[in-house]
Amino acid sequence: MSDNIESHLSENRIFKPSKEFSKNARIKSMAQYKRMHKESIEKPGVFWAREAKELTWQKKWTKALDWKPPYAKWFVGGKLNVCENCVDRHLTNGRANKAAIIWEGEPGESRTLTYRQLHREVCQFANVLLAQGIKPKDRVLIYMPMVPEAVIAMLACARIGAVHSVVFGGFSAESIVDRLSDCKAKAVITADGGYRRGGVVPLKANVDEALKKYKSVETVIVHQRIGDKIPMKRGRDVYWHEEAARVSTKHVAKAFDSEHPLFILYTSGSTGKPKGILHTAGGYLTGTYSTCKYIFDMQDDDVYWCTADVGWVTGHSYIAYGPLSNGVTQVMYEGAPNHPDFGRFWDIVEKYGVTIFYTAPTAIRAFIKAGDQFPDSRDLSSLRLLGTVGEPINPEAWMWYHEKIGGGRCPIVDTWWQTETGAIMISPLPGCTPTKPGTATLPFFGVDAAILDETGEECAPNEGGKLVIRKPWPSMLRSIYGDKKRYRDTYWNDYKGMYTAGDGARTDRQGNFWIVGRLDDVLNVSGHRLGTAEVESALVEHKAVAESAVVGRPHEIKGQGVVAFVTVKGNIKTSEALAKELRNHVGKVIGAIAKPDEIYFTPSLPKTRSGKIMRRLLKELVATGEVSGNITTLEDYSVIADLQKNLKK
Repeated sequence: MSDNIESHLSENRIFKPSKEFSKNARIKSMAQYKRMHKESIEKPGVFWAREAKELTWQKKWTKALDWKPPYAKWFVGGKLNVCENCVDRHLTNGRANKAAIIWEGEPGESRTLTYRQLHREVCQFANVLLAQGIKPKDRVLIYMPMVPEAVIAMLACARIGAVHSVVFGGFSAESIVDRLSDCKAKAVITADGGYRRGGVVPLKANVDEALKKYKSVETVIVHQRIGDKIPMKRGRDVYWHEEAARVSTKHVAKAFDSEHPLFILYTSGSTGKPKGILHTAGGYLTGTYSTCKYIFDMQDDDVYWCTADVGWVTGHSYIAYGPLSNGVTQVMYEGAPNHPDFGRFWDIVEKYGVTIFYTAPTAIRAFIKAGDQFPDSRDLSSLRLLGTVGEPINPEAWMWYHEKIGGGRCPIVDTWWQTETGAIMISPLPGCTPTKPGTATLPFFGVDAAILDETGEECAPNEGGKLVIRKPWPSMLRSIYGDKKRYRDTYWNDYKGMYTAGDGARTDRQGNFWIVGRLDDVLNVSGHRLGTAEVESALVEHKAVAESAVVGRPHEIKGQGVVAFVTVKGNIKTSEALAKELRNHVGKVIGAIAKPDEIYFTPSLPKTRSGKIMRRLLKELVATGEVSGNITTLEDYSVIADLQKNLKK
């Protein structure tokens, strides 16, 4: 039996960039991409020094890269201030009065901050932090709704050299305790609450609950978002607006070493203790700056919108740091994509003239299920570029996104990257890369990606294996906070000197990378190793299916049987006949080996609050009929109860 992951899906539709788009793009041809990529791999110091020079450094580095596997230092000896690069420098380059953040709250209010106003707010809050005794390298936990103050808090921490650790505003008190305990935070920045699907998320109450267990936090700074009366603990809790009124709005940004810690972001792993991924200043900023510039092809008149939350790495890299270092205007939205209905995102695109739109495949599939009437009744003609992030996008969802949202004219950048990589690693460049639905296409500059088998040999085209990165890149994680052994064992143990991503993948004959899913999601059916993403993609190709999740169930003959959970579109009725039709459809698209043994129809799938399907819970359900693992990141707890009833029928 081969340990390699088999791949049976084939996709031959190719979409080339329009001549008009290529003409105005930063990277205009594949020849230009190949030339630059070759230089970035062969002479990384030269390539990345040129990119980093576009940022503001208070002291130039002496060496671009110091690599002692698995530890990298980028721009050694250089000093910069990350916040200065995102805010201050735009005050003297003609962008002072340009909108930096256009914010819309879920109830409908809106607010715009220019770069000058953002600078004032960040300086003032930096002074609040200093007045509370926060020093460089102190850890500050941020637990906020999607309001401008969340980004202001992150930038203010970066400005004074404090290390922020943002916790997604949908996480529970228990999740806060885990992260506080690990990073030993000195302060917490939160809000009285935030709006989500018409209700209020009790953020301060969750912090209070967490601090009953972790008692070392000295200060809690509370932003008033809702205006409700909340308990405030004397000597510990202070209001943001009251403290801001006491300090100056002026602050001079001091330089910190390129390798100064910028943030710790915890990955909510399927089991065990969350991993605190540590990123540092100079390399991370260079990576997010350059990926924004080239992959989103950011131009000065763009209105960019990333729909992620700042609690995830996408919100760090592609809301807080990448776009602002590029001086772009961006939209921030507080609430849910379906409040009051599934037209909300398209209302925002139309209202603000969004030109670049970056969202998750999960959201796209939810929009498909909701019906075309929502985008059809809005003017989306301002859009010029679309992006996807978070998981592989199945070809049919890609096509709907291309035709229905992009009007057939917008290139799609399907981006593969991770919390650990800090910035996008594999993606089309919209002015030059021919795209195929479902593939992230080619490595970004400086990314030496490969697919290896168990022996370390490179896999042939269409032969699945482990995705690795063979050389260091600027935005790479520096360690797991407080646990260097776990860092080495998790990411650098499979192949000497190479980063193992934990994803299975393949390349096609054109060199495009196809991500087939997490390695721990691979199915082992009668000696065949199949990626769940391919089986799910085959199911979603069927006209009745909106979304699917596939897991393995122990099988005494085949090793694992294939179990599929399927959500259907609109008013389609489910039946055993439809289940049979779907099984045959998978057999036709992939092969008989991939046919699901069982198909369960369900109105919704268990997802994290960031929209990722929690296959771990589905695996537990099909194996034991119960869920005993951690479900604090689950968006809707009732989904599990419904699934348990369904499985018992």
